[in-house]
Amino acid sequence: MTNQQVVQIPPAIVVGDLAELLGVSGIDVIKELMKNGVMATITQVVDFDTAAVVAADLGFAPEEQGAAAPEETDETEEAAAAAPRTLRIVEQGEGLEVRPPVVTVLGHVDHGKTTLLDRIRETNVVSGEAGGITQHIGAYQAKAPDGRTITFIDTPGHEAFSKMRARGAMVTDVAIIVVAADDGVMPQTREAIDHVRAAGVPMVVAINKIDANNANVDRVKQQLTEVGLVPEEYGGDQLVNPVSALKGEGIGELLESVQLLTDLEELTARPAQNAIGVVLEAQTDRHRGVVATVLVQTGTLRQGDTLLAGLSYGRVKAMTLATGERVTEAGPSTPVEILGLSEVPPAGERFVVRKNEKEARAEAEERRRALEAGAVDKTGVTLDTLFGEIRQGNVKDFNLVLKTDVQGSIDPLVQSLQDLSVEEVNVKVIHASVGSITESDVQLAVASAGVIIAFNVPTEPGAERLAKQERVEIREYQIIYTILEDVEKAVKGMLAPIYKEVQDATIEVRQVFRLGRRNAIAGAYVREGTAVRNSQCRVMRGNQLVHEGRIESLKRIDEDAREVAAGLECGIMVTNFTDFEEGDTILTFHQEQVR
Repeated sequence: MTNQQVVQIPPAIVVGDLAELLGVSGIDVIKELMKNGVMATITQVVDFDTAAVVAADLGFAPEEQGAAAPEETDETEEAAAAAPRTLRIVEQGEGLEVRPPVVTVLGHVDHGKTTLLDRIRETNVVSGEAGGITQHIGAYQAKAPDGRTITFIDTPGHEAFSKMRARGAMVTDVAIIVVAADDGVMPQTREAIDHVRAAGVPMVVAINKIDANNANVDRVKQQLTEVGLVPEEYGGDQLVNPVSALKGEGIGELLESVQLLTDLEELTARPAQNAIGVVLEAQTDRHRGVVATVLVQTGTLRQGDTLLAGLSYGRVKAMTLATGERVTEAGPSTPVEILGLSEVPPAGERFVVRKNEKEARAEAEERRRALEAGAVDKTGVTLDTLFGEIRQGNVKDFNLVLKTDVQGSIDPLVQSLQDLSVEEVNVKVIHASVGSITESDVQLAVASAGVIIAFNVPTEPGAERLAKQERVEIREYQIIYTILEDVEKAVKGMLAPIYKEVQDATIEVRQVFRLGRRNAIAGAYVREGTAVRNSQCRVMRGNQLVHEGRIESLKRIDEDAREVAAGLECGIMVTNFTDFEEGDTILTFHQEQVR
């Protein structure tokens, strides 16, 4: 033990944060967890005992952060600098205070999410301030009927919610799912529920528009049971609140439900330490520079503090609340708009306080060098790599996001896919819906280390770019049986490689030389690319394929050549072909393995 590095681990920690604490990759931690029979994703929480076993296996001497440890409550710069190593708000010991819950509202696009948020603002914010709130930041605080504060994050929807979760930023304590009483549970509602479930966040369902003429609350509750959310009155444990955002009915009861859930969570933070938090959004303003909306998760952020957020750093020059009020400090669960960062940090990036700007700049530059050197290992699970991942113990649940062209295809496909589960791996469809593949689908796949299966549906351009960036595999199919065969082969490690054709050269035949009856040489000109001896080729006459073979002989000025570049003339013989004609085109190509 004398040569082992001592590492302090909190009573509960996110897997990704444990990896950072130990200075290893998330994959290494997940592998160790799997060896010990624990299946957890990069964003899930494990207890101290589990984390300690992993740390010991990786050569560390784990110690639990004790309640009386002075370094946890010490407000010196040294303690503040060490504190951010534990990024999850799970703290023990002295100096803890109850913090407001952080709530995100999700739901179908026209079910009244914005109206509900506006109603909450209007009923909880002093008149005169409410009108300008949305012009400042998309996060604010409101009062519940009992006088306690609730923090709301006004996101564009579950895309942003999942994007932050995919980066390991577990921001939300409770999610409110909005369902219209006159419309019921829609595909986007199901999608939002899947995102919340994948995050392991408790939820409250708000059945909105109960004042509509064709409202049917009972029908909505029945639909909720079909997606696994059984209301309390039906014998389940799902909190469901009928509301009218338009008239303000039921808003108080909804906020009480949120408080009920958060009371069970016992949300606490330590205001006395330096701030740790997350970037909600950021942009560049031509007059003010980089403007970032951040959420303080624990500690207190003060004007003048030096922040480090990913590759961005800087001294906080000014802080503004959602009301537009300038403040000099912000405590736990408080969203503020700040000025002073060096560059725009991505949404979901963690921020920490450093001693001074010199230290923050040095750390940011170190991160940048590591990133440029490829030190950050970013991989995704694919059908092709699945079997190897299973053998290495990295994958237990094979998560699939399924998109189909019609509703009728979903149920049989989901059932058939999940029936492919074997002892080593559980095939799980974490989300299934109708329509094209969107950025939200990709974000869900990122957060869950999943693969997207597309059945007769296209991929939106933004989703395609994001999938390439995040290394998420999108598999497109037209036949159901092919989907099942590929997934089954992947699970069993039998997936055959797939190749794509890459064109190398375009060659024009300008003259034909006969060498007896069995041989012919094409006097040719390389228009594009490079002609290479022994490469595969096709002889085209107009738009028709005449012959397919290989370049058997390649000559340049009567000398054998290995390759001839564009703009040069050459002599070509093709295997088993003598019927060249002037004007023919020879296309050379090769096969590249894509899986």
